[in-house]
This record gives sequence, structure tokens and C-alpha cells, in this order.
Amino acid sequence: MSDIERARAILQENSALTCAFVRGEETFTSTERGVKPLLALADEGKRLQGFSCADRVVGRAAALLYVLLGAEEVYAEVLSRSGEEVFKAHKIAYGYDVFTEHIVNRAGAGLCPMELATEGISDPQEALHAIRKKLKELAG
Repeated sequence: MSDIERARAILQENSALTCAFVRGEETFTSTERGVKPLLALADEGKRLQGFSCADRVVGRAAALLYVLLGAEEVYAEVLSRSGEEVFKAHKIAYGYDVFTEHIVNRAGAGLCPMELATEGISDPQEALHAIRKKLKELAG
């Protein structure tokens, strides 16, 4: 079984998980929602080079963080058009189950705030700054 197949299987076998990262025998997962697991990796100075990643929802913000972290390939249960654009632009292999125009917010009443924060951004470092700024605003 390939790393991406293993990452997908881990995600599918445990509904509490939001993402899974696999590189050979090395595996780690998260139950944090949204972009939090990826921000935590960035904060810890960790890289995803050589890792195959499976995630529940990937929009532009998450895709740019995967680029920043150096992910090898990403599978998303739900992938947005702008997330796909990021993966194509940065030549990251990707797959998905559901393709959507936009990622909606948790209330289902509009666009995801992280999608809005990174709209028009193509530089991963700039995206990281915009995401952090938006999270501070949302925290009040």
C-alpha cells in the first residue's frame, strides 16, 4: 500500500481525525479542525517533505499551507477549485472525492473565512501571514 493510500485509509477509519500524514513508517494525525493542524506544524518548524497527506477539506488556505510545509502529495475528501489551482501551480500531486467551487463556513451561511483571507494570494508565506491575521480577528 502506498503512503497516500495509507493516509487515506487512516482518515477513513477514524471519523474523529481531520488529517493524516504518512512517510514510510512515520505517521501522525490530528483531530484539530480547519487549518489549525497545518499552522501547528508551521509553528513547530516541521516540514512535510516526503509526506503523503490526507485531509477532510482543502481550500486555497490549506493548499497554500501544504505548499509552505513541502508536502509531497495531498488527498482531500473535499477540494475547492482554488485549492486545486494552488496544487497545480506548485506541482503537488493531489486527489479528491468531492470537487467544489468554494469551501463554505461551518455555519454553511457563506464562504470559509480562511478562503476569504487568502483570496488572490499565491505566495505561501503571504498566505501564512493572512491566515494568522484572520484567526486573530476571529478570536476577537
